[in-house]
Amino acid sequence: MGGRMRYQIRNIPTPFPLMRKSRQEAAETRQRIVEAASRRFREKGIEATALSDVMADAGLTHGGFYKHFASKDHVVLESLQLATDSMHASMSATLERWPGKRGINAAIEQYLSESHFHDIGCDCTFVSLASELARRSDDVRDAASAGMVSLIELFTNGLMTELTPAAARKRATVIVSTMIGAMTVARLVNDDTLAASVLREARKTLQQ
Repeated sequence: MGGRMRYQIRNIPTPFPLMRKSRQEAAETRQRIVEAASRRFREKGIEATALSDVMADAGLTHGGFYKHFASKDHVVLESLQLATDSMHASMSATLERWPGKRGINAAIEQYLSESHFHDIGCDCTFVSLASELARRSDDVRDAASAGMVSLIELFTNGLMTELTPAAARKRATVIVSTMIGAMTVARLVNDDTLAASVLREARKTLQQ
């Protein structure tokens, strides 16, 4: 009786695994919304896209949106980041595969390709949404600007095997601006022959 009593605690449920699962599910749901928004915004535009459409694309009800985002600009910001990160990764892989001028020309070919032209949902955000992004909140504009600078820096680094840093930066700025401008014009016109010509001539000019 005088000895210390020993208690065995068995099979006591803990909330932590459930909490971890709940957080994981919330993160996965949030990602689905961002991916759906990113595609929908590029296809239809930001202003023309209702949040109910985004949620429907994600397979969710409209009422759940504000559990994950404070506002439309909040999801615009995250979808912009997703799109620019994806494009940066794709271009970076091309430039790393073929260093120097060959990689630059391959990246230009990739961007100004017919497949990119036709896949609006996976389009370059700067082509699809530049004018709208310029009118959004300061946070969105800052993110868009940072994405553009990052793309220019990516091409600058690829050109520095043959050019000085200053010359590489100038050339990269011309390449990125021309690619985006050419794709924008090609998308704008309702003449497929003219659109193809715009892309082709831009490729020829930049790949010299």
